[in-house]
Amino acid sequence: MPVVLTSNSYGKSSVRLLKVVRDGARHEIRDLTVDIALEGAFDLAHTHGDNSAVLPTDTMKNTVYAKAAESRLGEPEEFATGLAKHFLGACAAATTASVSVAEHGWQRLDTDKGAHDHAFERGSGEMRTALVKASRGGAAAVVSGIRDLVILKSARSAFTGYPKDRFTTLPETEDRILATSMTARWHYTSTERAVAARYGSLFSVVRQTLLAAFAGHDSKSVQHTLYAMGQAVLDENKEVAEITITMPNKHHLPVDVERFGIASKNEIFLPTPEPYGLIEATLRRGS
Repeated sequence: MPVVLTSNSYGKSSVRLLKVVRDGARHEIRDLTVDIALEGAFDLAHTHGDNSAVLPTDTMKNTVYAKAAESRLGEPEEFATGLAKHFLGACAAATTASVSVAEHGWQRLDTDKGAHDHAFERGSGEMRTALVKASRGGAAAVVSGIRDLVILKSARSAFTGYPKDRFTTLPETEDRILATSMTARWHYTSTERAVAARYGSLFSVVRQTLLAAFAGHDSKSVQHTLYAMGQAVLDENKEVAEITITMPNKHHLPVDVERFGIASKNEIFLPTPEPYGLIEATLRRGS
């Protein structure tokens, strides 16, 4: 029976990089994880073991370090774009190069003399992300984002009015904890240089818009709040064309303290990492 190779890709994943920018006594650090994937005419490597078109993934890893040493890095979107274009030039068989960059946050240590010049602490698990997909003869597509931003609100969150059957045990509530580890990805309305020059400020504005909408919304469900957050981003940021938000529902179950003879004030909860609800939606501007 004939077999057809319908698609293929390969690359290097989880390339870790820490760059120390030394500007006199005051240092900056950039902590990145980079993923690279190439698509193209690599069929012979699969069907005949012919590696003549295959740029080694070890070379990809080394390229990340070399480009980080040669450049100032800039915004994650800029670094990813430069790498994607480089790999298209370095590998003739590649038709598309995708580069994903996740930046891990560090903060300066506070001391009695103020923010320290070269000592840092790792913040939360939140990461700023950028995904660039470059193809020959076309403009690079850029997707910015946030991954694993943990947020919680202890009021103005409810879940009622859902269908029930004989397996339903969840009680309705007008007062519950809403917690999530949010991931968001957004596309821009343009790939023009004016947008590219503002990746950093646009990221900060979108992030703050998401947080403000989460905090201020009277939530009837995770879906309800997710939609309000996405709508706020599109309403307040004309450069954003589309946004996808993923919100796992990090359940906090009320503990029945009345069985211990203690009056319940709805204060004691059990965080449960698994299982969890997973809610995702994409919002884009209408025509």
